[in-house]
Amino acid sequence: MSKCKIAVVQMSVHENKSTNLKNLESILNEISKDIVDMVILPEMFCCPYETHKFPLYAEYENGDTFTYLSNLSKENNIYLVAGSMPELDKENNIYNTSYVFNREGVMIAKHRKIHLFDMQLGDKFVHESKTITPGNNVTVFDTDFGKFGLCICYDLRFPEIFRTMVNEGAKAIITPAAFNMKTGPCHWELLFKARSVDNQVYTIGCAPARNYDDAYISFGNSIVVSPWGDIVNKLDEKEGFFICDIDFDYVDKIRNELPVLNHRRLDLYK
Repeated sequence: MSKCKIAVVQMSVHENKSTNLKNLESILNEISKDIVDMVILPEMFCCPYETHKFPLYAEYENGDTFTYLSNLSKENNIYLVAGSMPELDKENNIYNTSYVFNREGVMIAKHRKIHLFDMQLGDKFVHESKTITPGNNVTVFDTDFGKFGLCICYDLRFPEIFRTMVNEGAKAIITPAAFNMKTGPCHWELLFKARSVDNQVYTIGCAPARNYDDAYISFGNSIVVSPWGDIVNKLDEKEGFFICDIDFDYVDKIRNELPVLNHRRLDLYK
């Protein structure tokens, strides 16, 4: 099997965690009318993207939300890339963490956001580093179709992590992300196209839906870009989802026709 049919879900996110999970279940019921292999959720799909509130929503691995997601993947017979959520560890560190479950509901990968987003947005500041602890591992996971890479939001701006995932065999890279209304219009599409073309991979960006009443307003515009740099599918700012194919044979075709990765001068790069 070379084609993986994915559903990219752009959810509205509310203050109440159970409301978000019920909304997710409703969306999955719609998606299940088609046959899909993998469902991808946005960054912080189960709570508002407000860094000072992350401790209120944080859960241990194997907690209630983790178990709920595991059951959803098993019940729907899908790979579930569970966007991200605040994870609490035994030392009371909080991580921005994405869990990946296989069709049996078993966690097969886990990515903790490596690069923390500290930025001034007009007169407001976002300081993830005040609440979040950075992860230390590059994440690649295997499926029936091939290897996927996984990173979170601000990680997208660092080409080194993408090339590392490609070196480890990734042919598609998933990025749950909540770009804002300053960075999104300028850089969202540009960065996904750049990472796709540089690395000859599919890139998949999954964002929360836009809500102008939120303290942090998501740009939305969830997107899939091909290894040639074409937009395969894209949403606007509203809640919704789309379904498309990730074709690993097409990745091989592009890499054979334009063998950029083979032409690297590793003897010169430091």
